[in-house]
Amino acid sequence: MNILGLSFDYHDAAAALLSNGRIIAAVHEERFSRKKNDSGFPGQAVACCLEKAGLTAADLDWVVHYERPALKFDRVLRTAMTQPRHAFGRLRETAVDWLRDGKFEVRERICRSLGVARERVVFAEHHRAHAAAAFFCSPFEEAAVVTIDGVGEFATASIAHGRGRDIRPLMSVRYPHSLGLFYSAFTAYLGFEVNEGEYKVMGMASYGTPRLGREMLELFDLRPDGGFRLRQELFDFRWPEDMPFTQRLIDWLGPPRSPESPFRPIGDDADPDVRRSRHYADVAASVQFCTEEVILHMVRHAMERCGCRQVCLAGGVALNSVANGRIQRELGCDLFVQPAAGDAGSALGAALLQWHATPGHPRTPPLTTAHLGAEFGEADILAAIEEAFLIPARIFDTTEELYDGVAERLAEGSVIGWFQGRAEWGPRALGARSILADPRRIDMKTIVNEKIKFREPFRPFAPSVLAERATEYFELDPGGGPSSPERFMLSVCRVRPDKAAEVPAITHVDGTARVHLVERAANPAYYDLIAAFAARTGTPMLLNTSFNLRGEPIVNAPANAIRTFQWSGMDALVMGRCLLEKGEAL
Repeated sequence: MNILGLSFDYHDAAAALLSNGRIIAAVHEERFSRKKNDSGFPGQAVACCLEKAGLTAADLDWVVHYERPALKFDRVLRTAMTQPRHAFGRLRETAVDWLRDGKFEVRERICRSLGVARERVVFAEHHRAHAAAAFFCSPFEEAAVVTIDGVGEFATASIAHGRGRDIRPLMSVRYPHSLGLFYSAFTAYLGFEVNEGEYKVMGMASYGTPRLGREMLELFDLRPDGGFRLRQELFDFRWPEDMPFTQRLIDWLGPPRSPESPFRPIGDDADPDVRRSRHYADVAASVQFCTEEVILHMVRHAMERCGCRQVCLAGGVALNSVANGRIQRELGCDLFVQPAAGDAGSALGAALLQWHATPGHPRTPPLTTAHLGAEFGEADILAAIEEAFLIPARIFDTTEELYDGVAERLAEGSVIGWFQGRAEWGPRALGARSILADPRRIDMKTIVNEKIKFREPFRPFAPSVLAERATEYFELDPGGGPSSPERFMLSVCRVRPDKAAEVPAITHVDGTARVHLVERAANPAYYDLIAAFAARTGTPMLLNTSFNLRGEPIVNAPANAIRTFQWSGMDALVMGRCLLEKGEAL
């Protein structure tokens, strides 16, 4: 049985393909379209999945969409009715948008695009798709499944009990009471783009103190069943294109931060820029603290209700790696977070739901790798180099020479684009489409942020570390095993104080790091490169950030990698066995 899962029409469009219960491919449309968070129909992602499986659309038994559009519009309609003075005009505008974009005819669009019969196209409920993507990809036979995002059809957060091939819903929080929308409102207040800049709030929070955290937490009524309600007077979630917060929030916290304004929280108290930056950092820290407390409340009750210490976390809020670290440390649970926990991951969850809905189908095997995307061979790489009128500085004869040569350049201070194998599934670069540097050099923070990525200076970098040596450098559970969110760079922990001076480039201002555990079975090329760097320097890790410029998706094809290399301050690019270095020809 071949099942294609799709997510599109909101943000992070994606496609995922199961064949007889095995995950064949899972791909983000933005990687092909080069449009960040592309919401359009994922036609190129579908083509990639089918090509990887050697199938055509005619071979598909089911196509499953990740939500129920009719229910979603019902929520929009009910929302409009809450403000009768403006309801008709706003509802008309929304209906026109839905008609223009074809959101009322999702099934028809799928049938036209893929040439499949109507009866093969079905719909999954949004939060059930999220939950399935987490639980059925996990190594757990039984788990508490917690889903938290902005909003699906009506649900914004939910608890379910996963066991074997079944996921039983237990509780849900309904719109407009939303932790995800709460975080997004403050993302906008702090001058960042909603559905894109939330991770910047996490980075900014480390520079502040949560002095407003308790006041913010009072906005939430935490319920005995693990749910919550959110006071609405500071927010306006009714129309996503409008400002998500009200004048009352501005009256409380002051004017919103202007996008791209300077952020300098360290310096002289007399400097107004420093004082202003510290205020926004404190707001970010308070929002992060409050969010963590609500998440811990939900997970704690989910564990008690399900009677197990295994937890699967799903939804966009599950990408909050700082909160994930607290869950592990304070609740003592085995935590699994699917690498594409947001809406893109629901494409995979929708397909998994359909597979497990068929009696007699076995449970799908656990997800052991995030390398589920597009792959390009040596011929593709050489063709892209030739098309760009470039000549490789070197083509390594063996992989051993490749790893040793790249490790040498990294140890000498080069910043290198690393393009190998299948692209990653999810928002994290995990050693297939990565920019790499020496974690021992403190100046690498500035070099990579300002000259390579062209991004905000407060943004941290992740360490990719050999899994068996991670506890030498980081305060994490050595027995995390196959469920460990650090395998997908989805948890933050403390850098050991006696090691922080050795690896300053990956140590954030608060002494933490978002760790990526690298195992040879999951990515042998990346593992062997880090091992070669360790043999040369004694440090078993590399600074790792995603291979893209600010505002762009992670590179997908060799041509994307070459363009990013040429337009940035990277010193070298390695694709397959080919090395390109900056010189007169570039």
